[in-house]
Amino acid sequence: MKPIAVPMWLFVVMVLTILALIIILWSVKRRRRPHLTLVKEGDSLHELIPSIVGITQGTLLDGNHIELYQNGAFWDAVFRDLEQAKESIHYETFLSKEGELTRRMSKVLCRKSKEDGVDVRVMLDGSGGKEFGKQGLADMCDAGVSVQKYHPIELRNLGILNNRDHRKIFIIDGRIGYVGGHCLVDTWLGDAEDKQHFRDISARVEGPVVAQLQSAFAENWIEEHGEVPAGKNLYPYLEPVGDMKAHVVWTSPAGSPSTLKLLHYMAIHAARKSITIQNPYFLPDPDARYALLFAVNRGVKVRIMIPATTASDSKIVQHASHHHYGTLLKGGVKIFDYEKTLLHQKVMTIDGCWAAVGSTNFDDRSFEVNDEVTLVVYDERIALELEETFEKDLEHAKEMHFEAWKNRPWTHKITDFAAFLFNEQL
Repeated sequence: MKPIAVPMWLFVVMVLTILALIIILWSVKRRRRPHLTLVKEGDSLHELIPSIVGITQGTLLDGNHIELYQNGAFWDAVFRDLEQAKESIHYETFLSKEGELTRRMSKVLCRKSKEDGVDVRVMLDGSGGKEFGKQGLADMCDAGVSVQKYHPIELRNLGILNNRDHRKIFIIDGRIGYVGGHCLVDTWLGDAEDKQHFRDISARVEGPVVAQLQSAFAENWIEEHGEVPAGKNLYPYLEPVGDMKAHVVWTSPAGSPSTLKLLHYMAIHAARKSITIQNPYFLPDPDARYALLFAVNRGVKVRIMIPATTASDSKIVQHASHHHYGTLLKGGVKIFDYEKTLLHQKVMTIDGCWAAVGSTNFDDRSFEVNDEVTLVVYDERIALELEETFEKDLEHAKEMHFEAWKNRPWTHKITDFAAFLFNEQL
């Protein structure tokens, strides 16, 4: 059979069309990555609070009561509150795997929906939630629980498959909220006693700021379902129940630096005494690295704890993180590798009076790609509890030192560099 000849002009047009489409897709998807510069560099944290709240598109609310729950104790508290729900339950999470927790969760939600008439909505990430368990999902749907998948793995979602819902939120009766790092997987049970039981921290919230958590949930629910959740059973009038000031910062992919990236950047620049960070995936971009080094130069004590490679659930992320250990260590940042199990809490404190707890990892994927949520608390008691937790976790952590790090094996260096090449997608 004689091959079909393609005229040169047609070939050129096809090539140029393909190139044009590639450029258009790149320009649509690309994100502006300006180098961040804080205008009021000399202002203290207290002076910058209104700016931090405003820039992150939030409203600082007083009258809240916030408690921290660690490891498996978190689930004990959650199930106690779920059992008491009278009107509504909203649950949004990234990772779930069939097991004791999924079975218990589906059983409780089914009973609350079917027997007690509670309005129950569940948002599972389309990738992280694919192992929830078919029977549990079927039971919930039969019981009247409304279940949605965020960006399910389907052809129609091809262009947005990289954008995942990494949030972990409960809102009960519009009055009680939970936010943090706990996933619906059995490794989040127990008390971080070994590598099969992970280390994590989440917050239980009461007071006016719960409405902001509800709004974060509603954003993704509306996107996937089209239903606009409203009414006094979801947004009741919330009277003050404590004396803690707080606001919620949440983000979805957009064209400019995310509110969560700006939150971390501004808080670090505002620090005058101390910065403590515990995060499982620590891949700071150049602006964040500069901010941390600049903080050390002005006398701030900067300490960072991440899981050791031997304890992490993603060794490639830890190796990518290692790529800039040397720069930070040489600049005076203290870095500790937590060796006991996966350290999964995403927490940060500034100057012993500001604290952040949420789902947000310290990397580009959380700052620029995923949907995330973080609770910000202006309260010395919460900050102190997180700092005391850091001190206790030091018992199972190894401090890194610059000279030893500089002389690590060449195979380790190559692995670190190779992993870092993919840092924006890890």
